[in-house]
Amino acid sequence: MSMIEVTRDVKNPLLSRREITCNFKGLSGRLKKLEAVDMISKKFNLEGKIVIPILLKNETGRPVVSGSFYVYEDEKLAKEHLKTAVFARIEKAKGAAVKPEGEAPAEQAEAPKEESK
Repeated sequence: MSMIEVTRDVKNPLLSRREITCNFKGLSGRLKKLEAVDMISKKFNLEGKIVIPILLKNETGRPVVSGSFYVYEDEKLAKEHLKTAVFARIEKAKGAAVKPEGEAPAEQAEAPKEESK
């Protein structure tokens, strides 16, 4: 039994993308967008394509996460169709995943203060 149950898989020729909607069983509250993208990429063999997570939604009272993803062939086309905020969130998530946990973010690091007379 797979953890991923596909509820909708549609090819959208007008926007030149594939739209996938699926449920992730037993991962409620623990699934991150980048992990979901990796799982979808492996399940559908989407290596080399641009997979954009649009929505991850936890269902109330059930350990199921519903997710929507867009799959593009070309990154330039994806940037034309989607808002820049979507790509900013993805980059922020990638940066947080790469940063070691022991390091404090740059905004929180305190600089030594000069004493005033």
